[in-house]
Amino acid sequence: MAYDVQKIREHFPALTEGAAHFDGPGGSQTPDVVGEAVAGTLCSAIANRGFVTPAERRASEVVAQARQAVADLLAASPDGVVFGRSMTQLTYDFARTLAKDWGPGDEVVVTRLDHDANIRPWVQAAEAVGATVRWADFDPATGVLATDAVAGLLSERTRLVAVTAASNLLGTRPDVPAIAAAVHDAGALLYLDGVHLTPHAVVDVAALGADFYACSPYKFLGPHLGVVAAAPALLETLHPDKLLPSSDAVPERFELGTLPYELLAGTTAAIDFLSNLVEGPGLRPERLARSLKALEEHENALLTRLETGLAALPGVTRYGAPDRQRTPTVLFTVDGVAPAEVYSFLATQGVNAPAGTFYAIETARHLGIADAGAVRAGIAPYTSETDVDRLVAGVAAVAVG
Repeated sequence: MAYDVQKIREHFPALTEGAAHFDGPGGSQTPDVVGEAVAGTLCSAIANRGFVTPAERRASEVVAQARQAVADLLAASPDGVVFGRSMTQLTYDFARTLAKDWGPGDEVVVTRLDHDANIRPWVQAAEAVGATVRWADFDPATGVLATDAVAGLLSERTRLVAVTAASNLLGTRPDVPAIAAAVHDAGALLYLDGVHLTPHAVVDVAALGADFYACSPYKFLGPHLGVVAAAPALLETLHPDKLLPSSDAVPERFELGTLPYELLAGTTAAIDFLSNLVEGPGLRPERLARSLKALEEHENALLTRLETGLAALPGVTRYGAPDRQRTPTVLFTVDGVAPAEVYSFLATQGVNAPAGTFYAIETARHLGIADAGAVRAGIAPYTSETDVDRLVAGVAAVAVG
């Protein structure tokens, strides 16, 4: 079946306001079925997890279903899916836990292509125990993080490498499997930030070579939540600080306090929605693969349309090379106009394309655009050709005005 964006848009109540949303990289709009799942769980009889009362069993079922849904999305084990308040919170938790085994002489590698949530937790954890931080730079002309830029920093003292699967600012997708191979040859672990990749591609954590894969359901049509997926056997070797009576089982030992059952139900609903973007038979993993492939084709076509439109405008500078593998994300500035002013003008035209550094402060500084940043336009499952044309028309009004 073909990708029917108009049919998909009917499931997004937020779109009735009339805005063209290019703010998906910061958080996507939510389909009706996700809101219904959240509300339905909140209004149901539910309690702490258990197997005695119906309310306890319902809570346990919601958690189990969410772990399986995320596992299907990431080709991971449900027993290795950890939920938390956000990717940032989970990364801080894992950084503190892993750093218990680090000390002076040990090394951690971070990159300037990453969101600060996959930089600062590792930098601060390393500093707290006297470990050394090494920085991998990307090419500011192309936005590309070369494998050698990371591999060249590795040594027998490297304990962990933190890298993004796709830049949230530029959309650049490093060659993660190649980086992972180099990291593992050095005997280190790879912590992969998949927040910006997951909404736009078929993900297989094992194929990527990630030891830890972090993502955020609210970037792929779900509620505000964070996820880290890892092999259960690896999680068994880690011992986070936790309350004495709380479970020491994996993955529960990493989940502090009662889980937000309603948000987990919403996450399952979001993944089910993604799996049915195009119709067809099969179990959820097969449907996800088919739907996400169709989504990628749809988004890439719109990306080409957007790139072509912006390239024709005078005074518009786009960052990153358009011919490189990337997510459907465009970062740009308009000569003589502050990014915040472009953002504000577009908003008056009903086009939501925010400006800033979007927490990728190291990336922006390396590009030479910090701290004002640039305008970022992200394409999502509900983005239409009309949306793209409205954005280009709005930027044209700024550029020639």
